Amino acid sequence: MNIQEFAELSAGRALGALSDDDERAFQEALRLHPEWQGIADLDVETAAALGESVAPVAPPLAARSQILGRIRGARETPDAVASDAGFAPVSAAGAAGAAGAAADDVNDTVALDRESRARLREAFAADQARAADEADAAAEAAGAEPPPLPETAAPEEAALRAAAPPTEIIQAIQRKNWTRGLFALVASIALLVGVGWGVGAITDALRTPPEIATLAQIEAAPDAQEASGELSGGGQATLHWSPSVGEAVIVASGLPAIDSDRTFELWFVRDGTPISAGTFDAADGEATAVLAGDVQVGDTVAVTVEQAGGAPDGAPTTDPLVAITPADA
Repeated sequence: MNIQEFAELSAGRALGALSDDDERAFQEALRLHPEWQGIADLDVETAAALGESVAPVAPPLAARSQILGRIRGARETPDAVASDAGFAPVSAAGAAGAAGAAADDVNDTVALDRESRARLREAFAADQARAADEADAAAEAAGAEPPPLPETAAPEEAALRAAAPPTEIIQAIQRKNWTRGLFALVASIALLVGVGWGVGAITDALRTPPEIATLAQIEAAPDAQEASGELSGGGQATLHWSPSVGEAVIVASGLPAIDSDRTFELWFVRDGTPISAGTFDAADGEATAVLAGDVQVGDTVAVTVEQAGGAPDGAPTTDPLVAITPADA
């Protein structure tokens, strides 16, 4: 896997969009190329910045009540609801049990305070009194004894069935839990699209190869510097760095073709000791790569050809293709 392919996986992972196979490929690539960790970190930071750029948006106040109302309706008429939805009817006991579990769950998670429960009891009592009055009036008009009211469950449970909990109370408790994680990111992206960014611009921002983004950051810095060197087989390599940015990038052209089990490796030669600065691949002899570390005074930056994954002993095994010694690093 080359660095461009890894960058695409990294962007998808920052958005939580990788399949299991892609996730395994991402982890394996990171194991072989730990110097690419900065790419993944940059994508995560970008995604987080998008997610934090707008305030959370609360759902409509009526949404929770409508959901609970549907639960209540399903509990009262399970066969009719099942038929309307196109499903085979279920037993009243099964539907009541499922709806009862949902109501109990709502009761647990919403955590209504005592004042709210008292209001529910009062509402239940008022409904019962009203029903009794209406039954008496109907019986008097028909000259018959009023029929007994059907047995009901405990007032608190019956009130929960008869009416959804007050939306204002639920919203006050649960409002902050409706927008988290990826939902915040999706909302942010939707907002950016709405104000004119467009999907293409967002995709470009997330999938710009990190080495190109780092190079642009270096070149925009007031203390940007560069130094060049000739490759042994022809071609040229230019080192770009910035002390304030703390990053260095090498841009090379005319690199030799190498076997698939080989790779190019970057080195800092510091006080005579080579220090690996990461590996990279080249496409048609051209490459742009970020060094794992910053350039220090007296450093020489070199490129060698090593086995895939880098030199096994942490020291170059071939002569350098190019060695660049910045005069004023």
